[in-house]
Amino acid sequence: MNGRAAKPSLVVVGNGMAGMRTVEELRKLAPELYDISVFGAEPHGNYNRILLSPLLAGEKSVDDIMLNTREWYVQHGIALHAGDPVEHIDRRRRIVRARSGLEVHYDRLLLATGSTPFIIPVPGHQLPGVIAFRDIQDVETMQAAARRHRHAVVIGGGLLGLEAANGLRRQGMEVTVVHVTGSLMNQQLDQPAALLLKGALERKGLHFLLDAHTAEIVGPRRVTAVRFRDGSEIPADLVVMAAGVRPNIALAKQAGLHCERAIVVDDTLQTYDPRIYAVGECVQHRSATFGLVAPIWDQARVCGAHLAGAGHRRYVQQATPTKLKVTGVELYSVGDFIGGPDSEDLVLRDPRRGVYKRLVLKGRQLAGAVLYGDVQDGPWYFDLIQKRTDISAMRNHLLFGKALCGLAA
Repeated sequence: MNGRAAKPSLVVVGNGMAGMRTVEELRKLAPELYDISVFGAEPHGNYNRILLSPLLAGEKSVDDIMLNTREWYVQHGIALHAGDPVEHIDRRRRIVRARSGLEVHYDRLLLATGSTPFIIPVPGHQLPGVIAFRDIQDVETMQAAARRHRHAVVIGGGLLGLEAANGLRRQGMEVTVVHVTGSLMNQQLDQPAALLLKGALERKGLHFLLDAHTAEIVGPRRVTAVRFRDGSEIPADLVVMAAGVRPNIALAKQAGLHCERAIVVDDTLQTYDPRIYAVGECVQHRSATFGLVAPIWDQARVCGAHLAGAGHRRYVQQATPTKLKVTGVELYSVGDFIGGPDSEDLVLRDPRRGVYKRLVLKGRQLAGAVLYGDVQDGPWYFDLIQKRTDISAMRNHLLFGKALCGLAA
């Protein structure tokens, strides 16, 4: 076991974007305060998980997506234990134990265990050729499959599923996206925008099965097909599960930390154990969980400041717009973009230019927006929503964006 050092010891469990961003924020304020040890499940430095899609498509290399190389850890005196995940936390003795048996004492512990892919538990889900899309190893597995096989099925029509499908198509596979609801990206887009997206992606060569419920993954030794509840099936040499993620809280629960859907934290990102903090996709703050980068960066700033002893900051959840570029198609959505009986819609459709805009108004205020194809006014609409601006004077020009509303004012 490591001896007690003169400096307090900070142990970070999870070598992903949230944990390492917190370490960087801490080091800005107090670079010499802790002896820092970082444990990660993957045998790499810290990389940008958002760029796994261009890595799969062959547009970027592993080196291109690295944020902190192994050399960076050495240069900053941080002990990196890559490929050696923590498997046990002893809160009484304040020790973590890794898979290798290595034990490290902590004065402060930061949990950044992220999330795990949801694998739909249908018969055959454990067959070779059924994988998630979560890390560099998954990308390498998919690229190897694309070299040897033809038919890929992606289960899940959200952003991750569409990015996986596009990457596999770019690698030469025939790809079908299977989605359980009737429209793609139903969390981020209304139905007309989802239809436009589906058409654009079909023109790029993707196939879609909507309202499709997977019943079984077929194959004696390796996946050969996907069968649906109605008895139909399609050929599959590779099945990518992109049906969502779940906060990875197994280690925290084993340690007796208070968890609900995720690890419960307060406004300082502290758990119920004051020596243990948590950030990222594994946390639950005021009943919410997180998957987008912007709120996680805010968490890292607050948590880094508290670990540095500059604990005047509090984490406050902010409304976050969804700005996406799905296989070359620009999308932006924010606020209540579905609306209800007390709201009205302003809609602009320009099929020739591939532009669709829907603004949802409640009284004199903008409540939500969906933009497809032309997203440049997204931040302005977001600002109007945030500030609860009275838009009645510019209502007739609102769909045409900030420039025209300025001229009309």
